[in-house]
Amino acid sequence: MAARYHRRVRLAPRLPAERLDRSAYELVVDERFAAAGLDAERWLPHYLPQWSTPERSAARYSLGADGLTLRIDHDQPAWSPEYDGELRVSNLQTGVRSGAIGSGAGQHPFRDGLVVRTPQPERRLWLPHHGLIEVRLRPCLHPRALTALWLIGFEHVPEQSGELCIVELFGRDLGADGSGLVGLGVHPFGDPHLRDDFTQVAISGDARDWRTYSVEWMPGAARFFVDDELVAETDQAPDYPMQLMLNLYELPDGTPRERADYPLEAGVKWVREWRRR
Repeated sequence: MAARYHRRVRLAPRLPAERLDRSAYELVVDERFAAAGLDAERWLPHYLPQWSTPERSAARYSLGADGLTLRIDHDQPAWSPEYDGELRVSNLQTGVRSGAIGSGAGQHPFRDGLVVRTPQPERRLWLPHHGLIEVRLRPCLHPRALTALWLIGFEHVPEQSGELCIVELFGRDLGADGSGLVGLGVHPFGDPHLRDDFTQVAISGDARDWRTYSVEWMPGAARFFVDDELVAETDQAPDYPMQLMLNLYELPDGTPRERADYPLEAGVKWVREWRRR
C-alpha cells in the first residue's frame, strides 16, 4: 500500500456554503462502540489479512466512554514486511474474502505479485450500497500517522474494486494552530468505470479535534461534508456493495521510532449509515 500514501492530490477550492440535509434518510446503523467488546457481526479487527499473517494484521484498540480508540504501540510489528515494508496498521473492516493460499486472489491487491498468505473465507458483515455514511473522529497528530475511513468494493466481481474515501487525515498536515487538510474522493483501482478524482480540502476550525466527516453516496455522484458543510463533490461513484475500512496507519519515513512517542492513538466516537427513505 505504500504508493497509496504518497499519491499526488489537488487542493480543492471552497464550495458555496451548503448544509447536509438528513431529512430524506433513515438511520439504519448507529455504531457507537458502546458494548463491552467489538461487535463480531459487524467488524473484523484485521487489516487485509489475506496478504499477511494473523499476528501482524491484528488491530490494537480499546473501547471506552469516548467510543473506539485505535492504537499503534512501539512493539507492534509491521503488518506485511514482505509486501509493504515497515508500514504498521490498526484497522477494522466490515468484510473479507480471498482465494486459496498461494493464489493471487484477494481484496484490494495494492501491488503486483501479491500471494495469499492467510486464506479468508467470505464474510459479508456490513456492506452498504448507496446512502449516507459518516464518522465522528479525532485524528492522531503524530507526523507519521494517518487516520482514515474509506470504502472499497467487496470484489466478488474483480472489477468492482473502486474506493470511496470519506476522510484521510495525515498528522503531518495538521498544524499546531488547528489548521489542516482532509483528503477525500474516488480512486478507481481496477474499476474501468471510474476515474481518479481525489482532493484535499482545508478544514475550517480545529482539525485536531472531534469532527464529523460524511459522504452522500448516490448513483453516479458523491458529495463530501465536514461537520455537515459541503466541501467537495464528484460526478461519479462506485455502484456496488462496499465494505468499510476504518484505520490508523504509521507510515515509515526513515526517522527513528522513539519509544516515548507511543502509543499513537486516534479516536472514533461513532460510525453511521443512513438510507434513503
